[in-house]
Amino acid sequence: MRAPYASDPDRARGRLVPEEESSFRSCFQRDRDRIIHAGAFRRLKHKTQVFVEHEGDNYRTRLTHSIEVAQVARTIAGALGLNGELTEAVALAHDLGHTPFGHTGEDALHALMAPYGGFDHNAQAIRIVTRLERHYAAFDGLNLTWETLEAIAKHNGPVIGDLPWALAECNAGFDLELETHASAEAQVAALADDVAYNNHDLHDGLRAGLFTDDEIAELPIIGPCYAEVDRAYPNTNSYRRRHEALRRVFGVMVSDVIETSRAALAEARAISVEDIRGLGHPVIRFSPTLWSDLKVIRTFLFRRMYRAPSVMEVRARVSRVVKELFPIYLSDPRQMPRHWHRDIEAAETDTALARIVSDYISGMTDRFALQDHARLTGGDPLQLRGTGT
Repeated sequence: MRAPYASDPDRARGRLVPEEESSFRSCFQRDRDRIIHAGAFRRLKHKTQVFVEHEGDNYRTRLTHSIEVAQVARTIAGALGLNGELTEAVALAHDLGHTPFGHTGEDALHALMAPYGGFDHNAQAIRIVTRLERHYAAFDGLNLTWETLEAIAKHNGPVIGDLPWALAECNAGFDLELETHASAEAQVAALADDVAYNNHDLHDGLRAGLFTDDEIAELPIIGPCYAEVDRAYPNTNSYRRRHEALRRVFGVMVSDVIETSRAALAEARAISVEDIRGLGHPVIRFSPTLWSDLKVIRTFLFRRMYRAPSVMEVRARVSRVVKELFPIYLSDPRQMPRHWHRDIEAAETDTALARIVSDYISGMTDRFALQDHARLTGGDPLQLRGTGT
């Protein structure tokens, strides 16, 4: 049964370009389906989470991460009586704006774009779904509902102060009320992201040999889960032991979000989605105890994984790839594929051209960026192999 504060597709605020709605799919289901069919979504399969695309077939990519986030988000939304289709749409779209090479690529592109308004992956996701996907005859982008756009823009909370230019551009034509919190569905997608990456980064770091099971068993939440597995399955092999322990960690996080959020929603006494937006604070959250424990885990992962010497070595190299591609395209934009040339010809300022180049580079997959860099510089497209990760 849907809660009174859930987003109701029958009361959605509409799309930027009016359309006749489907007789058998809700507007939020159509949004989810359009995201799944988007080119930017498909490219996530070759975009990095932590490890660069070629380093192993079993590490998470942006695509597998997004699917995991959507699964967690749908579970939490169902337990709280929220709209699962809107929640899933936001979860699947939340990483569409990421550059190749993860946050390393984003940091490099943001520095390069500093004279032209910077780069922000959340704002870029909005730009993708409102402008850059160009498959439909009647409009650019995916023409998503107001609720889905709001949720993508604000899933991490209100956006105040100086807006990223890509978000400001969208908001000027379709006011997303950026100063308020988003719907509970958007908040669920944000917490599901935390649940997913906290869990799978432990898996990937163990697989990469950056730390051991015994080391993470000393951390809060994780230690008791390993102990529980050892009691229940004393003779299981190390691989099954690890999986059983970490799936319990996953369950602890999901259960905590559901229980804590249920209490927060009851206390809020919200009877509409507008009440949720107007509360001034999020209602989907971890308990203070679990949040404190997660910060200990994140500190460990930052030190032992995200800043591990082998990972940092690769990050330095891929950062150079982005830094060298940008000026090449800025000085000779016709090196970009033909279907970008109309935008290039319409660019009247250096800023407009730089933003087109940024759109192109940010949409690249890891492997394409490496191949394109090799083509344009004469380097080795496999230059990152053999770096120890």
